[in-house]
Amino acid sequence: MFPNRRIAHLDMDAFFASVELLRQPELRGLPVAIGGIGDSRTPEGRAQLLASRGVLTTATYEARAFGCRSGQPIRTALRLCPDLIVLPVNFGAYRHYSRLFKAAVAEVADCIEDRGIDEIYIDLTDVPGDTETLARAIKARVTAATGLTCSIGIAPNKLIAKIASDLDKPNGLTIIDESAIAARIWPLAVSKINGVGPKANSKLEQLGIRTIGELAAASPHMLVRHFGQSYGRWLADAGAGRDERPVETHQEPKSRSREITFPHDTRDPLTLLSVIVKLSRQVAADLAAKGYVGRSIGVKVKFDNFEQVTRDRKLTYATADFMTIRDVAVDCLRRVPIERKLRLLGVKVAELEPQLKAEAEPLGQTRSLFD
Repeated sequence: MFPNRRIAHLDMDAFFASVELLRQPELRGLPVAIGGIGDSRTPEGRAQLLASRGVLTTATYEARAFGCRSGQPIRTALRLCPDLIVLPVNFGAYRHYSRLFKAAVAEVADCIEDRGIDEIYIDLTDVPGDTETLARAIKARVTAATGLTCSIGIAPNKLIAKIASDLDKPNGLTIIDESAIAARIWPLAVSKINGVGPKANSKLEQLGIRTIGELAAASPHMLVRHFGQSYGRWLADAGAGRDERPVETHQEPKSRSREITFPHDTRDPLTLLSVIVKLSRQVAADLAAKGYVGRSIGVKVKFDNFEQVTRDRKLTYATADFMTIRDVAVDCLRRVPIERKLRLLGVKVAELEPQLKAEAEPLGQTRSLFD
């Protein structure tokens, strides 16, 4: 632990939905969600959404009261809340407000780690002023610049700060020092730790570990035995609230991926092959535009029962070549037992590095998709 560090995690409140409410203030107080391409307020738009395979990207707190949440199929959300207003995604507007709030924070502190369109880490350790005053100054500047609210968690490290920012949403401010971790953090569900996904959470539950406090009390040797050396040790550190990661003002991208949700579930080989080709071309173009190459290529498959499977292959060289990505992705897909219809298919290139540091080499031919 670094007890003298002051690390803040800032998360914009229901960001996409909040931006839409700025543009359409008459919707304030109503259950609103963002997702898909239709507007549920018109008969045509509602029919389009009900027939689509889209999912929600976010929902207002009024909509969340009905059980609506990000990542949920739009059709499910409309069943849970028949009066739900679903608006189409407008990434241009969201990127604009993202730039505004990050520029506002930079007026107070310059050590900022960008974690996406709606969240950042801020190192306040060397910024003059007491912690609460600094946090309230940041919140005020964000609201003045955007008209939006944010929630901030401040702690000795990034792991605890991330958990803290979610404790008092919306428009929250939670400050947790090392002495408060046992009282404020340990009673929380272990799934609140960023990095503990559904599978790990389920396995921990089977081991009788449901809270962060129970994880902190667990034997590190037991965790390593059940989860492996790297993840087991990380779980032990996370449960105890240990996290030495710095706030990184510049990060190299780790991967690039593209995926598609099919209009109708399918296992047709020609359809899957054509999608692999399309996604591989898009990923190759993305890498070329950014000047990166990668050493790992893989696919993600989601079946009609929502079971998810991934397959990947590591190369001996780095590449951004479309045909190489395509051929390896096809080979990875061949290793997936396609006994059910697919809902989603994705292609990913990982272990990225700048193109100047590596030279791609041609890959020999691979076999066809299903021979």
